[in-house]
Amino acid sequence: MNTLTSADGTTIAYDRAGAGPAIVFVAGAFNDRATLAPLAAELAGDFTVVTYDRRARGDSGNTKPWSIDREAEDLDALIAEVGGSAFAFGFSSGAILAMHAAARGSAIGRLVAYEPPFPVEGHGNATDLPDRLGALVDAGRPGDAVELFQTEAIGLPAEVVAQIRKAPMFAALEAMAQSVVYDSAITTGSTPPATLSTPTLVIHGAETWEPLARAAVVAAETLPKGRQLEVPGGKNHTIEPAVTAPATADFFREG
Repeated sequence: MNTLTSADGTTIAYDRAGAGPAIVFVAGAFNDRATLAPLAAELAGDFTVVTYDRRARGDSGNTKPWSIDREAEDLDALIAEVGGSAFAFGFSSGAILAMHAAARGSAIGRLVAYEPPFPVEGHGNATDLPDRLGALVDAGRPGDAVELFQTEAIGLPAEVVAQIRKAPMFAALEAMAQSVVYDSAITTGSTPPATLSTPTLVIHGAETWEPLARAAVVAAETLPKGRQLEVPGGKNHTIEPAVTAPATADFFREG
């Protein structure tokens, strides 16, 4: 594990491997740097790959007040660490964050956005969800915040969430409860940035949830340099490295 200091003094933990042009991987909700490590490993033969803990999760810090621009500064610090420019791969809310960073001027040459959860056709968070999540975390109820995010933002049935709450993995989710307040703020009411000039490949899995597939199509159509690709698999908003890595590598090699 390596660490660096972001612009506001936040410690950001990251792993680095491989050699060649750099890719920074930006994970989504309930993810730490391990989530995208299998995909990064598939690409490490031809690229320098960087996976990191976004703030408020894993080994990274959580300086307040939070804003999406502070998270973009974290990405900027990582890009500076690998030479001043990089490709980016964003997953879920991390894809929306990476788009925001690129649109505000981060040195991202090309971007792959995997299933950015933009609201489409009536699917999307209630506008007050970030506030309700934050209130639960502030009240010392991280488990309830996790449950609320899973039922409202992800759309899991209550009985499934009840089972998850009994599982050994739930403690790790509770530890990241503050981060889902941030992810909710990133996704709630978000729209694809029509001013984004960075070449962007928007990917979705063939077996993902339908609203995410539709959101990928809408995003690619909206972005000035957007392109959409469906890859096999990807059931329930997951990434299959064996099919996603080649598509990612081919797109980045174009640049």
